[in-house]
Amino acid sequence: MKRYILHREAEAELVDAAVYYEQQRKGLGGEFRRAFAENPVLVFRDRQLGAADIAAFGRRFGVPRKHALVKYRHPDHEEVSWLTNVEEDGQIDWYGVKRATEWHTDSTYEARLPLLAMLHALELPSQKGGTMFADMCAAYDALPEGMKERLAVLTGLHGRTDGPAGERLYGDDKGATEKRYTEVAWPAVVAHPVTGRPILFVNPMHVHGFEGMTREEAWPLIEELAAHATQDRFTYYHSWRVGDLLIWDERATMHRGAGDYRPDERRIMLRTIVYPN
Repeated sequence: MKRYILHREAEAELVDAAVYYEQQRKGLGGEFRRAFAENPVLVFRDRQLGAADIAAFGRRFGVPRKHALVKYRHPDHEEVSWLTNVEEDGQIDWYGVKRATEWHTDSTYEARLPLLAMLHALELPSQKGGTMFADMCAAYDALPEGMKERLAVLTGLHGRTDGPAGERLYGDDKGATEKRYTEVAWPAVVAHPVTGRPILFVNPMHVHGFEGMTREEAWPLIEELAAHATQDRFTYYHSWRVGDLLIWDERATMHRGAGDYRPDERRIMLRTIVYPN
């Protein structure tokens, strides 16, 4: 997967990605926006951020929004959520262990799509515990022409966790939300808002069908597309270090927790999902 890694020397030169993003919005330069559009996972090393910092940083790009799952919202900054496998009493939260370990794109079941997400590592297991990303522009480009023609006229039906991966991972244990999410329709292929490149916009967590297609027809197609998009040639495994901050493009990628660490070890992160102004 093509990606843009900000190493320490690059960080010293750029200072702060949000500054560059704001400059682009004011017509003063588009370095960050272009880099992000072409390389949808950005990595910043050696940061020390709290929930207030994550929320403030997110607001410089757009509007951070409360996470759907009430349980994992930060008590002081509800637009920031914990990605954790640890309960308040210190015991292992088994829902937190398995949470988000199937491929998905965040919040495609909402009527307005997010712009980006941020994830910051506070505590990590002794080994592994990575996060995986799939480049959905590259995945689309590599599809056979016949499949591209088929997808061009399909509209995906998105729900919160009722796609084949959502049912497989969570079953009836989907967590409590404040509101009931209804079905949202999105084209199976969308254009990247900056580059115009086509994105394969089908993820197996939230897409549970296609307009005019039975579930028996749709689910094998969803699974086929997910298997195609998550080949090694389209994916990036991020090996976390404490202090890492990742920013990723929410339209052009899928992601998942690798789920490859010892589940009795602590893994605690802060996250926010940012929507356009």
